[in-house]
Amino acid sequence: MSVATADRPGFALLGGVQAALIFTIMILSVPLPLVAREFGLGPSGVLLLSAAYGLSFSALLLLGGRLTDRHGGRRLLRVGLALLGAASIACALAPGYPVLLASRFAQGVGAALAAPAAVAVVRVLRPEPADYRRAMAAWGGLSVLGATAGNLLSGAVAAWVSWRWLFAVPVLVALVGLARSGSLPLADPAGRPPADPPGRPSADRRPALDLPGAVLAAAGVCAASYGLVASTEHGWRSPGTLLPLAAGLALLLAFAAVERRTADPLLPPGFLADRRRATALAAVMATAAGTALTFLLLALYLQQVRGWGVLATSAAFLPYAAALLTAGRLAGPLTARYGAVAVTAGGLALAAAGLGLLAGLAPGSDYATGLLPGLLLLPAGAAAAFAGAAVLATAGVPPQRTGLAAGVLNTAMELGPTAGVAALMALAATRPSVVGCYATAFAAAGAALALTALAVATLARATPEAATETDTAPERTIQIKEHLS
Repeated sequence: MSVATADRPGFALLGGVQAALIFTIMILSVPLPLVAREFGLGPSGVLLLSAAYGLSFSALLLLGGRLTDRHGGRRLLRVGLALLGAASIACALAPGYPVLLASRFAQGVGAALAAPAAVAVVRVLRPEPADYRRAMAAWGGLSVLGATAGNLLSGAVAAWVSWRWLFAVPVLVALVGLARSGSLPLADPAGRPPADPPGRPSADRRPALDLPGAVLAAAGVCAASYGLVASTEHGWRSPGTLLPLAAGLALLLAFAAVERRTADPLLPPGFLADRRRATALAAVMATAAGTALTFLLLALYLQQVRGWGVLATSAAFLPYAAALLTAGRLAGPLTARYGAVAVTAGGLALAAAGLGLLAGLAPGSDYATGLLPGLLLLPAGAAAAFAGAAVLATAGVPPQRTGLAAGVLNTAMELGPTAGVAALMALAATRPSVVGCYATAFAAAGAALALTALAVATLARATPEAATETDTAPERTIQIKEHLS
């Protein structure tokens, strides 16, 4: 029996955690108007509540990755799941807006610890390069699956019972994860501890915490992301947008300066210098932005323009989910056969075509002919793009940097729905009509994915695909680059 076959239960557990973390982002997407009416929220309150989980999640992922590399994946997974479960219970029982808002921020903190930890445990479960690549191909599809499930269930549960019951999902996943986490390995399947980095003694294996870098990165990402989200409500010339954007930019510049002077930086400057990794992260951001934009705008279009109910709106995405599941099952084998570059580029092109079809949106668009074709092409392409890009983004990363790689990958996945959607909506706001604004946003997102597909395709000529197939050579090269930087 192969290692991959023997550890299927462990991988299924970790995959369920990853899907639940992304599910929780979308948990209030459809019933948000109901929550706003219950608590009497104005536009600013709705805005902050909708962004709270994503803000703390994306802001703390780099720190979560570093803590994972210091203390081990299983330990951080337990801490993250415990916090996620407790915060989810608080959300479900929240008597008012302040408790719900604080609990959503706390959920994001737990997710930021659990997400990179889960990938680190996957690396231990699947130590062979070929097995790990297949695992990462499946991992990429789990995120968009979680988002789709959140969008579907949020409307159904809110219509049938109450939006509060939606938080039972992360609570259940956290309880199951904590109960079964003892079966996950601390060492590789043979019982040996992870190998020491070349030339470094065992006592020095754990990286430094880099607290100044962690604080600057978290504050910078949070401020900049909030500024981008606020732009959709206040406009780009408002102090409510410009001040957090300026503060975020200043903090991130300070973070970059600190990292260059730190002996063991939170994000080594050379880590993002690899062209394949940087392009893969851009693909993740673009795809996440395109899928999040589709959920947001079509939910608004169907409910506010077409007058559909919450349940009918969720049901409109059932074909999307079916196409996603089908493509997700094919993405891994296709990546193994044709390579991550080809699958990523092809998936981006297919998703771009789906968004291009949605760009023909009109006030009276028929669902079957105007929306359904795009709702089938987009998820099929997104599943392939996420699968291939996850492989490219984590290829050649040494084991002691797995938490960092997972944190950066998830950060790109979280910045897409915030920074990407805000930029697309700002561009579309130049159109006078609401539906015209939506159509322009779809067209811009499609163009962004098409350009990213071209950038990914050039990787096949710049670097042989076999570069992702080796094990020690790329890792040793990256270690040397990070040491020099």
